Amino acid sequence: MRHTSAFYFSSALLLCSFSILAQETTAVKPKDSLPVKTERFGVRVGVDLYKLARTIYDDKYKGLELVADYRLTKKIYIAGELGNENKTTDDDRLNFTTKGTYFKVGFDYNTYENWLDMENMTYVGLRYGVSSFTQQLNSYEIYNPHPYFGEPPVIVSGEKFDGLSASWIEVVAGIKVELLDNLYAGFSVRLNRLVSNKEPNNFENLYIPGFNRTYNGKFGVGFNYTVSYFIPFYKSAVKTKVKEAKAKEEQKK
Repeated sequence: MRHTSAFYFSSALLLCSFSILAQETTAVKPKDSLPVKTERFGVRVGVDLYKLARTIYDDKYKGLELVADYRLTKKIYIAGELGNENKTTDDDRLNFTTKGTYFKVGFDYNTYENWLDMENMTYVGLRYGVSSFTQQLNSYEIYNPHPYFGEPPVIVSGEKFDGLSASWIEVVAGIKVELLDNLYAGFSVRLNRLVSNKEPNNFENLYIPGFNRTYNGKFGVGFNYTVSYFIPFYKSAVKTKVKEAKAKEEQKK
């Protein structure tokens, strides 16, 4: 009996030792391990809501702009816009109609650091835009330096200028926020500068599709409100960076 009790006591002691050793082994983590999260890559397609709404309430404007971006890396997105516009401008002494299409391509850089499963964007970007369009001079007034004798009558023209084109560089800043699963709302502002501008004789391109109104002959501004849908293609595991302070704190423990 004495030998049997000693055997059971030794076995129990050995099992306890193995259990404690296993718990310690499980609790120990490599110091250089990094947490890993999965991020989605794909394409986002949408439309400019402002141009759609303006088409409804402004009888002098019709337009449509499609937008898209493709996530190339964690921070960089290939982006572009494709659209068309038909706008009648009533200037001080000119009334003209601009019709044409445009295309922009470039990139966006996401400066926002998402956490958990968020995929929002606060971004800056660059575009190169090209436009092909026509201008029709509907009517104009001749400037009268001596209004004492009365203003000259409005001259109805109807002259049309075809085969016009322009290209420009566009600096972009904006945000995109996920409203529902894969559904995003966005807003961006643009500062444009013309690179090339083919104009008709004796008539300036005061409005260019995609570029908007020209100021001082070279510069323009624009914005858009978008709604878009994200189509995921694949997922990729990305190692997140561990802050130095947190790493040091873990080492002390």
